[in-house]
Amino acid sequence: MIFQLHLLWKSNKFAATFQFFSNINFLISMLPKDIVLKACIFDLDGVIVDTAKYHYIAWRRLANELGFDFDETFNERLKGVSRMDSLNLILDEGGITLQENEKVEWASKKNDWYREFILQMKEDEALDGVIPFLRELQQDRIKIGLGSASKNAVPILERLKIKHFFEVIIDGTKTTKGKPDPQVFQLGAQGLGVLPSECVVFEDAAKGIDAALAGGFWAVGVGDVRHLPHAHVVIPGFADLTWKQLKSQEI
Repeated sequence: MIFQLHLLWKSNKFAATFQFFSNINFLISMLPKDIVLKACIFDLDGVIVDTAKYHYIAWRRLANELGFDFDETFNERLKGVSRMDSLNLILDEGGITLQENEKVEWASKKNDWYREFILQMKEDEALDGVIPFLRELQQDRIKIGLGSASKNAVPILERLKIKHFFEVIIDGTKTTKGKPDPQVFQLGAQGLGVLPSECVVFEDAAKGIDAALAGGFWAVGVGDVRHLPHAHVVIPGFADLTWKQLKSQEI
């Protein structure tokens, strides 16, 4: 299997992209060796579970009811963005102006449509490799947190039956600033009792990577390196990844 790995060292402004075979068993051998990793914080949508498709369907339904449409390319801009900020981006795209009370009503409608999907989710909808990875972290006594803009994070984790893995859950109900502000990850690190430099953030959105870097965390992008070129590392997913591999290379 071919993996893409993007490494970025700010200290010497060196960046390189590799394609390589096998699993990630030589990961970042050139990075500093004095880093002690104590925790991992995960985004939810697109990292642990693919709820992005449900967001897309619900937001697109909203746009259609307002008389316009948007595609998956535009939808990439909504990843990691709060509900109201996403609504504002969509309204700008459609050239629609609404009063604040109307925005709240439409955002509520969208959330109702979205919740219809997530409340039907099954345990097997966690992305490949995520649950084994969480189990390994737990066995290695690595603290686990969630840092998501979603206000539906808890019911999603409960539907997947993985809520017990997370010592701290920071979601859209607990933050006042959206990504790329690092608040969500900073609160997560505080709750876990670790420093940002001792914590790895897993994110699939460019604004999420921005937030992690702004907060001084190690940023691992999950997805396509072309969308996340500024992450320290980009992995395609967790299917063939173990914590032992990452830890042995001391990201």
